[in-house]
Amino acid sequence: MKANIAMKTIVLVLAGAGLAIGGYWVGSQGHGSIQPAAASGSASGKSGEKIDSKTGRKVLYWHDPMVPGQKFDKPGKSPFMDMELVPVFADEGGTEGGVKVNPTLQQNLGIRYATVRREETRDAFELVGTTQFDESVAEVVQSRVTGYIEQLHARAPMQRIKRGDPVATLFVPEWIAPQEEYLALKRSGNDVLASDARDRMRALSIPDSLVAQAEKTGKAQRNLTLTSPVTGVVTELAVRDGAMVSPGMTVAKVAALNKVWLLAEIPEQQANLVRPGMQVEATFAGGTDRKYSGKVREILPGVSTTTRTVQARLELDNRDGSLTPGMLMRVQVGAEKAVPRLLVPTEAVITSGKQSVVLLAGENNTIQPVAVTTGRDIGDDTEILSGLTEGQKVVASGQFLIDSEAKLKAVLPKFSSPEQEHTQGTNHSSTEAGPGVYRATGKIEKIAPGALTLSHGPIPELKWPAMTMDFSKPKSDAFAEAKVGQDVEFSFKEGDDGSYMLQDVKPVGGGKK
Repeated sequence: MKANIAMKTIVLVLAGAGLAIGGYWVGSQGHGSIQPAAASGSASGKSGEKIDSKTGRKVLYWHDPMVPGQKFDKPGKSPFMDMELVPVFADEGGTEGGVKVNPTLQQNLGIRYATVRREETRDAFELVGTTQFDESVAEVVQSRVTGYIEQLHARAPMQRIKRGDPVATLFVPEWIAPQEEYLALKRSGNDVLASDARDRMRALSIPDSLVAQAEKTGKAQRNLTLTSPVTGVVTELAVRDGAMVSPGMTVAKVAALNKVWLLAEIPEQQANLVRPGMQVEATFAGGTDRKYSGKVREILPGVSTTTRTVQARLELDNRDGSLTPGMLMRVQVGAEKAVPRLLVPTEAVITSGKQSVVLLAGENNTIQPVAVTTGRDIGDDTEILSGLTEGQKVVASGQFLIDSEAKLKAVLPKFSSPEQEHTQGTNHSSTEAGPGVYRATGKIEKIAPGALTLSHGPIPELKWPAMTMDFSKPKSDAFAEAKVGQDVEFSFKEGDDGSYMLQDVKPVGGGKK
C-alpha cells in the first residue's frame, strides 16, 4: 500500500515538472519577446503606475540604452548586455524621440512657441490669371463728317491720354460755305435768314462751340479737334496724318484704367465652387506686398480641351493705375461661409515628404515630435486635421536643432540639465575631442583583432549605466600596447552603422598596470 502511494507521488511530481518545462519552452518561443527577470527597484502606484522605489518617480518603462527600441515593463538584467536595465521616467519626457531642453538653452537658441488655436476661416483657393483692359468702359473717338486728318495728336497705340486731351484735328471743307453764309446774313441784319442758316449748320453737325468761335472772330472755322472722352490708354489708332475720314469712322479707341479685367483659369474640378459676385484678392510678382481687391464678374462658357480649365472674368479695382494689361497675377478666392479649423503657424510644420511633424511642448521643458495630418494653407497658417488638440503648444522656431533624434546625437550633451552637466564633469566625460565624441574611463577585459571589450562607468551624455561592452578598433593593429586588465582612458564616437568606434586608448595617468 505504501509502495503504491510512493509510486503515485513520484508520477505526479514528474508530471508537474514536465508541465513546467513545457510551459517554459512555449513561453520562450512566443512572439520572440524577451522579458527580463524581475528585480527589486519597482513598485505599483495608483491605477497600476510603475514607481521607482529608489527615487519615488513615475517610470514609463525600462530599456537597455544599447538597444533603445526594446522596452520592458519590469526592471532586471538586460538580455543583450551585462548590465541592469535603465528606467525611463515620465518627468524626463522619456517618450521615444523626445528631448528635454533647459530654459537657458531655449533662450539662447531662440526657441519660440505657438498655441494651437481654432478659428473661423473661409475656404479659399488660388488661381492664376492675366490682366486685360475692361472692355465695358472702353470709348471710341469717331468722326461725324467727311474730312481729312490735318494733325494727329495721339501718335501710337498704348499711349496714355487724359480726358479732354486732343486726339486728332480734322480739316472739314464742307463746313466753310455754310459758316460764311451765316456770317454774311448775320452782318446784313436779316435775323430770320440768319436763323435758318444756323439751323442748316446744326444739321451738318457743326458744333455750337465752333459757330460761337466763328461769330467771335468773324471768320469761318475750318478745323475740328476730336478729344478723348475718358482718361486711359489709346488701344486702337486707325488713321495717320493726311488720311481721309468719313461719317461714323472710328479714329481711335480709348480704354479706361480705373478698373481692369483679370482672366483667371479655374481647374475643371473647382469650376462649381466659383460664382459671380464672390470677393477676390490678387497679387503680382512685382509687388507681393500689395493686394488688389475685386470680385468675380462672370464665368465664361466652355472648357479648354488642352488645359481642362474654365475661364473666369474678374474685375479688379485699379484707381491708382498701377495695373496694366498683360500682368500675371495670383488670385485668392474666398468662400462665402466661414468654417472652424484647427490652425498652427506654417513655420511650425516640418514636412519630410512622407509625413508632416510638429514639435509638441510638454511639461518640464520637454519637446516631443508628433506626426500630424495637414490640410490647406490659410495665409501664414496651416490647417491641422489630426494629431493635435486646441490649446497645445508647438515649437514655431528653432526646429532645425531638435527635429529628429538622429540629428540630436551630436548635440545631446547641450540639452542636458545643469545637474547633469555637473555630473558629466565629475565623470571625465566631455565632447572636447569633437562633436559626437565621448570620453570615459574603464578596464580592458578582452582584446580581439577587431575590438576591445571594456568595462566602464556611467556615461551620462548617452544615459549609459556602468557596463561591459565591445568597442570597435579603427584598424586591427591599433592600440598595440593595450593589455588585458589595464585601466585606461578612452574616447569613442558612434559610427553610421550604429557601432561605437574607439578614437583613443591610453593608460590611466600615463602608466601601465
